[in-house]
Amino acid sequence: MLFGVEGIQIIAAFVGLVIMLLWETAHPFVAWYRESGRDRGLHVVRNLAVGAFNAVVISMVFVAAWVAAAAWAEERGFGLLNALGGPAGLPAWGHVLGAILLLDGWTYLWHRLNHEIPFFWRFHRVHHADAKMDVTTASRFHVGEIVFSSLLRIPLIALFGVHIWELLFYETMMFAVVQFHHANIVLPPWLDRGLRLVVVTPGMHKVHHSRWQPETDSNYSAFLSIWDRMFGSFRTREDLAAIRLGLDEFDGDQDATLKGLMRMPLLENRRERTSGPTNPV
Repeated sequence: MLFGVEGIQIIAAFVGLVIMLLWETAHPFVAWYRESGRDRGLHVVRNLAVGAFNAVVISMVFVAAWVAAAAWAEERGFGLLNALGGPAGLPAWGHVLGAILLLDGWTYLWHRLNHEIPFFWRFHRVHHADAKMDVTTASRFHVGEIVFSSLLRIPLIALFGVHIWELLFYETMMFAVVQFHHANIVLPPWLDRGLRLVVVTPGMHKVHHSRWQPETDSNYSAFLSIWDRMFGSFRTREDLAAIRLGLDEFDGDQDATLKGLMRMPLLENRRERTSGPTNPV
């Protein structure tokens, strides 16, 4: 079962990548690379290389620990969802739904902590420093952030009582949505408004990647959009084309190289403030 779900996860991520690359090539929201296909190719390869390295680290170091934590909790009936289970308790579909909500709620909280705690922000800004956001930005995270996130998941899997296949199922759905809302695309306003009642949309997430800090520090949800509304971090903009993506302090060409990305957490921890929009919503 585990390897079957892992295979589906890999296939889904690849299919999502191809679909979004084709979409943003045919109808880009911003024509970042109109003059240079080579620059776009370098951007794509660099971001995917970072993502591939992170995937290797996860598979070689953490997956076995996640499996062990889930198996330990299930055998002992440990964890919230396992405690609620049983013949007279939570049905199978309720266990799955509960796992998705708990994991997605944690993802929201972890993302928010990465913005609010300076030490974690040092690593997370590797993701935000991409001034030409596209579908490959969904894979661009510093390995340090991946390690911290993966370590914290070990006790959380046990505390939540999540089955390992539920974790992989959630990650498959979540990453598909993450690819979608990072892509260099835009939806008709009516469609974006409708979809973001349930999931995070490109219009919603572009606000999060704004250089203006009040917008950067909003819209933390990754899959379901409910968390931002529940915890007061939801924000919209009508003039998406006016948003300046990236981080002011990392605009140099040296910051976009693989070496620059990996050394970014070691640099001074500052957040230069960009003047805000004249018409925020």
